[in-house]
Amino acid sequence: MNCTAIVLAAGQGKRMNSKIQKQFITLKEKPILYYSLACFQESPEIQNIVLVTGKESIDFCRREIVEAYGFSKVKKIVPGGKERYDSVHQGLLACGDCSYVFIHDGARPFITQEILARALKTVKEYKACVVGMPSKDTVKIADENQMIAETPKRSLVWTIQTPQVFSYPLIRAAYDKARKDNMESITDDAMVAELYGNVKIPLIEGSYENIKITTPEDLLIAEKILEKRMK
Repeated sequence: MNCTAIVLAAGQGKRMNSKIQKQFITLKEKPILYYSLACFQESPEIQNIVLVTGKESIDFCRREIVEAYGFSKVKKIVPGGKERYDSVHQGLLACGDCSYVFIHDGARPFITQEILARALKTVKEYKACVVGMPSKDTVKIADENQMIAETPKRSLVWTIQTPQVFSYPLIRAAYDKARKDNMESITDDAMVAELYGNVKIPLIEGSYENIKITTPEDLLIAEKILEKRMK
């Protein structure tokens, strides 16, 4: 059994209001991207890592992150595409021979070994699983005029995180099919598997700390989480 992690670090991070791409911003003296790569590096579940980044950032990632921190499991660094799903597809093409693939946003630094272990156990049984957490807030569905159209039962609402984990043959075939259609409505990898893989996908608990750093406010929260973990 071979498990590969695809770590996505090609985003521009426009909402961060920074000249530096968000995955390279320093968090406690290390780039944000470092933390998720370190978790996969240390995981006994993961054998290989494919890092997907902007074409112009490949040399920087190799020199300043992969080589600087000794991430020996990073076997390939490949250029991403215009949209997230383009980058995922490039990562899938670079995986080679593997059984399961963990697709993760490099801007989520707080994954844990426990999350990875739960995900692998579940994907072996169901061929797919998605990490998330039950919503702590009431969610409203709006219509096109921003009027409330529906209030779903809160106990059924989850906020989705990464990694999203799949049997490699399943997600590769689903992406290959999806690429032939208009993918503009695709917002995560689970949607690709649902629409083109004919699979029911279980949700597994991640962590409320498994945040995605998108705005300056998220960075402040991330610093507090990291301080707590370091203690």
